[in-house]
Amino acid sequence: MNTAEALDTLGVKTDAISDEQRRQLDDDGFFVAEAFFSKKATDEMRSEFDRLREIEGDFGGHEVHIEPGAPRLSNLFNKSPAFDRCLACAPTLAAAHHLLGEIHTYSLNARNPLQGQGQQVLHSDVPRTAPDDWRVVNSMIMLDDMTEENGATRVVPGSHRWVSLNVPDVNMAEVKHIEVTPEDRKIMPEDAEAPYPGELLLTGEAGTVAVINGHTWHGGTANRSGAPRRVLHLAIGRRDIPQQSVERDFLTDSLYERTNDAMKYLLDIEGAEPKIRGYPPLPTEARVWTAAEAVDKAS
Repeated sequence: MNTAEALDTLGVKTDAISDEQRRQLDDDGFFVAEAFFSKKATDEMRSEFDRLREIEGDFGGHEVHIEPGAPRLSNLFNKSPAFDRCLACAPTLAAAHHLLGEIHTYSLNARNPLQGQGQQVLHSDVPRTAPDDWRVVNSMIMLDDMTEENGATRVVPGSHRWVSLNVPDVNMAEVKHIEVTPEDRKIMPEDAEAPYPGELLLTGEAGTVAVINGHTWHGGTANRSGAPRRVLHLAIGRRDIPQQSVERDFLTDSLYERTNDAMKYLLDIEGAEPKIRGYPPLPTEARVWTAAEAVDKAS
């Protein structure tokens, strides 16, 4: 099987994104697909977010990191069939296939910044070692309305063509450092939490999907209103790039048994043996991450 066959089996067609959305992805580094998921689907995923948060409490997101002030969840494909529909999220998958070629899932995480919390530094999700070394397409599946008041994600149009910025260490893969030229220094922000000239806020109603090239400078903003802002972060990686969440390492019997061949291909679990029965166990301690720790890897 290959990516084209898997996507066709899942009903994701090459025309799932419009010519204009493809242009926006290529030129600006992002686009927004309004109201892609139905109210029923969004309600179910939102309910599961809340249920899993009750189970995991302070350890939510432990597979990657815990973020104070922004309750998280990770490894979501292994935790509920409600999120299986993300494997047919056409805007994300079609964009990833267009940009990356052969693909697999990179991660499926969730985040909900609390009132007065959630401000992130501008960052790229992954590094690149050449102008077109695109590695990841990320997306925000909005489970609540995302507004300018409750912590919308900000993006800097065109910045996917610029130097990779403040890449989280968990996503550096084989890259040891990021080369920075004097020209790069001129555009890099002195304060990566401050507004950046030309940045835009991504907003939309629940069910909307915002798709970004993972190299685009972006970051969550503070939730000023306190209204819920639950978002799934569905990231798709180039198939030769290691997954952030290596599905084979976390594979539950439930996920393996309920997925078809196309889903197994995208998850990269073909022929794998489930390692976990029932709900994935919680740790006794986990890594805590804050925006201040997103240290630039440039040198």
